[in-house]
Amino acid sequence: MVVEIIVLFLSAFAAAAISGAAGFGGALLLLPLLVTTVGAEQAVPLLTVAQLIGNFARAGFGFKQISWKPVLLFIAAAIPAAVLGALSFVNLQKSLANRLIGTAIIVFVLLKVTGILKLKPGKGLLLIGGGIVGYLSGLVGSAGPVGAAIFLTLGLPPVSYIASEATTALVMHAVKTLIYQNFIRLDQHFWILAGLMGLAMILGTWIAKRFIEKISPVIFQKYVSFLLLAIGLYMLIHG
Repeated sequence: MVVEIIVLFLSAFAAAAISGAAGFGGALLLLPLLVTTVGAEQAVPLLTVAQLIGNFARAGFGFKQISWKPVLLFIAAAIPAAVLGALSFVNLQKSLANRLIGTAIIVFVLLKVTGILKLKPGKGLLLIGGGIVGYLSGLVGSAGPVGAAIFLTLGLPPVSYIASEATTALVMHAVKTLIYQNFIRLDQHFWILAGLMGLAMILGTWIAKRFIEKISPVIFQKYVSFLLLAIGLYMLIHG
């Protein structure tokens, strides 16, 4: 158990640092390790609670600059969609869940690197995007690249963008946590791991990013994209 905790803590720290430097991919990079360590049934709920803690901190640090109008529009669609996605997950065959996770990773990376996600801001985009992100987040644990792409179209200042996007993620993760705990056994060991991983993600975001900023962003994003594609293909093929 001690070795498992150390591995997951360090991995969560690294995932948060990668997400801060590359702009996406931290949670998706962490997910395959969680599937291997705790199994598919526990992996998505564990990632959800860890992200809940991490996004709570991000939203709290920039609370005064949250852009509430787009946030409320987004979560109006995201909440019911996240419930539907979470309910779909708890009823999935676990090998199928693994393949869906792998497929989601591949799709997100391809959308990012090909520049397909060039969207125009508006109420329709926020509502439709909220629904898509909510469902995928409930189903596979994270849809960060899609949600980030949508909020980037709003042209918000950096702190406002980070806090606003984190607020939507915080709400979705809270809703999913309530669903998961009613259908999946989340014992004391689970909550210990979730709390430590959440702490690690906070530390990774605010401390490790200083060092990663010295690396060329272009090269680093290409590296992370390649790694995510490799992981996604492995999960898609092997289940």
